[in-house]
Amino acid sequence: MLYKKIKVLIVDDSAVVRKVLSQLIENEADMEVVATAQDPYVARDKLVALKPDVMTLDIEMPRMDGLTFLKKVMAHFPIPTVIVSSVTKQGCETSLKALEIGAVSVVPKPSEAYSIESIEGTLLSAIRSAALVRIANRVPSPMPVAHDTVVPSPSKNLITGIATTNKIIAIGSSTGGTEALKDVIYKLPPNTPGTLIVQHMPAGFTAAFAERLNASAQIEVREAKDGDSVTPGLALIAPGDFHMVLRRDGARYVVRLKRGPQVHYQRPAVDVLFKSVAEFAGNNAVGVILTGMGKDGAAGVRLMKDAGSINIAQDEKTSVVYGMPKAAFETGAIDYVEPLGHIADKIIEVVNKRMK
Repeated sequence: MLYKKIKVLIVDDSAVVRKVLSQLIENEADMEVVATAQDPYVARDKLVALKPDVMTLDIEMPRMDGLTFLKKVMAHFPIPTVIVSSVTKQGCETSLKALEIGAVSVVPKPSEAYSIESIEGTLLSAIRSAALVRIANRVPSPMPVAHDTVVPSPSKNLITGIATTNKIIAIGSSTGGTEALKDVIYKLPPNTPGTLIVQHMPAGFTAAFAERLNASAQIEVREAKDGDSVTPGLALIAPGDFHMVLRRDGARYVVRLKRGPQVHYQRPAVDVLFKSVAEFAGNNAVGVILTGMGKDGAAGVRLMKDAGSINIAQDEKTSVVYGMPKAAFETGAIDYVEPLGHIADKIIEVVNKRMK
């Protein structure tokens, strides 16, 4: 059977990393390395000449840093880009900035802490996801001018007389999700029910990502810790390399973190969270599936629906990759399909109705 291979350009100043990544990619039947480049100046010429489908990009390189190069690429020759970065605090912040500029995803660079075997599945999945991305959709979300101009006024009776710890919003996202989550989270009002988020992201990045969301959100956003209470006005993001599940502790909800096997090649996985929400929150939950490749979340959202939840999915037009929302929709468990810009409003609308 003939099929078009994914053409990959590897940009990294380390000859060892270029060799390791090349061998890994070349072992896959559906992709090939068309070129490697040791710095952005060499990469620029190869981008124009070879027109690869996906570029892997290091951050710290000679002559021009990866962030500056990515800005230029997205302005003049946009290409789906996977950041392959060392997982350090500095690299984490820089990599999150790269996602804002237009990178598709971030993968840890092979090192003593992360062997090639440990990141193989994540990297290959990221490249396949990137090959499906429509660059036209990679428009950074604008920062809100002021909270009171962004959020529609919620019902004054939103939480009056209601034990809001009994309401849960569960959100799952992957490729393109870092920007999509901004659009949703920035618009949620301060009295939003406790919100749990799984964004496919490697260990070491989720804390900084949560801090960036928290800086401009009306609700508190932070990386989850084992045993955290789920309360109104708080969004907890599952830490990279840990599954997050919902549990009940007496009259309150808490989250537990666990390792366990990867699900859909991911840890954290949306399905793991959603299945626990179905079990412990039932018809008190709202499920949301945002952009991403694959089927993570589809089985879980079906269980949530069977337990009585209301579920929302991002539409195809505004999804960077319409994989996860499509898979969820095909289960018959989605009540509303909305463009990204309308999802926060729909969450507020559903919550208002359920709390009357």
